Amino acid sequence: MPHQKLSALIEAICNFVICNDSSLQSQPIIFNPDFFVEKLRHEKPEVFTELVVSNITRLIDLPGTELAQLMGEEDLKLPGGAGPASGFFRSLMSLKRKEKGVVFGSPLTEEGIAQIYQLIEYLHKNLRVEGLFRVPGNSVRQQILRDALNNGTDIDLESGEFHSNDVATLLKMFLGELPEPLLTHKHFHAHLKIADLMQFDDKGNKTSVPDKERQIEALQLLFLILPPPNRNLLKLLLDLLYQTAKKQDKNKMSAYNLALMFAPHVLWPKNATANDLQENITKLNDGMAFMIKHSQKLFKAPAYIRECARLHYLGSRTQASKDDLDLIASCQTRSFQLAKSQKWNRVDSCSHQEETQQRTEEALRELFQHVHNMPESAKKKQLIRQFNKHSGTQTPGREPSTPPVRKRARSRSFSGLIKRKVLGNQMMSEKKNKYPTPDSVAIGELKRASKENMNLLFSGSPAVMMTPTRLKWPEGKKEGKKA
Repeated sequence: MPHQKLSALIEAICNFVICNDSSLQSQPIIFNPDFFVEKLRHEKPEVFTELVVSNITRLIDLPGTELAQLMGEEDLKLPGGAGPASGFFRSLMSLKRKEKGVVFGSPLTEEGIAQIYQLIEYLHKNLRVEGLFRVPGNSVRQQILRDALNNGTDIDLESGEFHSNDVATLLKMFLGELPEPLLTHKHFHAHLKIADLMQFDDKGNKTSVPDKERQIEALQLLFLILPPPNRNLLKLLLDLLYQTAKKQDKNKMSAYNLALMFAPHVLWPKNATANDLQENITKLNDGMAFMIKHSQKLFKAPAYIRECARLHYLGSRTQASKDDLDLIASCQTRSFQLAKSQKWNRVDSCSHQEETQQRTEEALRELFQHVHNMPESAKKKQLIRQFNKHSGTQTPGREPSTPPVRKRARSRSFSGLIKRKVLGNQMMSEKKNKYPTPDSVAIGELKRASKENMNLLFSGSPAVMMTPTRLKWPEGKKEGKKA
């Protein structure tokens, strides 16, 4: 039974987010935003503590002694000389508490939290009771319930045997009998410094307005270095008190009223009195009320701590495990799929345009065929003219025809004959120059030769008279040339 309650407790503490991205719908991924933070805490606690404490000292000023107390190197010392028991007496008190029972008076464990979770779960269902946590319950019923929890027996709180005030008072009693406050002695001075975080004006002067953002950030960091059992129970307790304060119109218990009930068990050092704390009582009560009001934000690691933890594992290949590499590969696959989908979208849009254009042309052809099959009439001729007049549009169903070329009227005069002769020769010469043939190349070479070279070339031939335009043969050779 305790193991089942412990598993239920773990489910309540561990908040996971289901990621159903469209590109990863084939396999849902369970994603914990603080995965690398928790991994670093368990695998390298010294590195994790140094990372968190360095950021805490950035927000609040902790002198050497107070910093040593936060790191557990020195014991807590109060102004009045009172403080927690140390050395042999602390061990003796712990042994005496263990003799009393498994749950009450013993150091905080996960098994003890699983037993106390029954009380918290029951109180969540009875938050409307007036004076909850303020009105004491019946001492006889509380003793019966206490013995049952210490013995680990099953308790049926829904049977009506116990009242909500009995359960609420027993929960405060459990916290009051812990060997040290829930937030531990080491963190006492840090919480006093967090209460002093105030805003600054434009001139850089400190005001009396609390800086809530920095206070929340400092509490987030401080909660990260709490022992795991303390952090788990603190989360369950603050959530219960937050829900109780939301029903203050019924139970008459505001966040500050609840802070007065629980600050001595959560923040105050053991064996410390009001006289020892003096002016710090107000700070501690206000700090407890602040934690109740903002409890839903305090158990998330700051974004820069998440990023530092992530880079610690994924920043270098030597420190990355197989699971981390698989995570990187999944991210790369996702980006590849996104680029591929964008490419296919462009191809689909082009094919869609082509299909649309093709359908338009088919519709025009069908329309033209319908007009063409109409009986001859003025309306038919008008429609055909409209088809032909449309700019840039062919008559559907016909091959594009070359535009008619208007023939130039032939001139019958002598001057027109000369022009045609001259223009015709020029066009023929341009064509020959543009597309040279072997014969035209040879003739060009002959034209570029000098007159003496041509005479030498034709010295053994009959007398030939050559001009740049034609060759003149003797009369006796004309008939032979014609033949």
